[in-house]
Amino acid sequence: MAKKKKNQQQLPMVVPTTSTSSSHHHQQNGGAHKKLHKTRDSDCCSINFVKYVLHIFNIIFFMSGLVILAVTVWTVFWKHQYVSLLSTTNYAIGTYSLLAAGLLALLGGFIGCCGVWREQRPMLLLYTFILLFVFLLEAIVGGLAYLYETQIELELQHSLNSTFMEQYGVSERQTEAIDRMQQEFGCCGAVRFEDWRYSVWLRSRRKDLIRPTEGRRVPDSCCISMTPKCGLSDGPSNIPYTGCIYKMADELKHHLILLGAIGLGICVIQVFGMILSCCLYVKLKDVLD
Repeated sequence: MAKKKKNQQQLPMVVPTTSTSSSHHHQQNGGAHKKLHKTRDSDCCSINFVKYVLHIFNIIFFMSGLVILAVTVWTVFWKHQYVSLLSTTNYAIGTYSLLAAGLLALLGGFIGCCGVWREQRPMLLLYTFILLFVFLLEAIVGGLAYLYETQIELELQHSLNSTFMEQYGVSERQTEAIDRMQQEFGCCGAVRFEDWRYSVWLRSRRKDLIRPTEGRRVPDSCCISMTPKCGLSDGPSNIPYTGCIYKMADELKHHLILLGAIGLGICVIQVFGMILSCCLYVKLKDVLD
């Protein structure tokens, strides 16, 4: 009996550790789980910081849209009067494409402000696609403007003289454009004033001409001081001897350079906007308030 009692006293006591171990395991998992979530101030740039920068970008983006809109509207209303004299539609397509980019920039700026302010991820996604489309539009128009600028003089040499010779007095739209050009640029004829001697307007003897010849040697719009039937004389004191092709080519070149600079220059801004909007889109996806 004494021996049995001694053995019972020597048996070690087993302390249950299951609950403690389980609790410790849950605590570790809970800590790891909390580390997976991100807060508004996680990472190097907080959501509030990205929103602040995007608001500043939207102001710049909106203003760039206004600049594009102003230049293209000015082009359409004041510089588009000679488009009918060009043989291709490149100039008109470029201008109206840039006008569309300006309108989209205004719309995109508004959508971007709403999306950033309300933290709406679908609106931010739409805003990013608008930025991408405006970027592509401006880059393409800018590149084509510079490319077309190198070819405009060659195009005018091939087409402008034939337009003067064949369409003046026949087509009302082109007749008015030629008259405005000769008055504004102080020129006469496409290449030289003698070109009018071989024109349909002077040689056809047609009765249905928009500008009747009535003995004129050149159109009245050629005259330095325009008066009725002043085109009866083609002397150097009455008309300029310089053709319109040179001044028109210079005018279009300068304007194409302006359109190209605006398109290529402003499209760079959209790159920063796309980066910022994508950054905010991802942050809003992972955030845990």
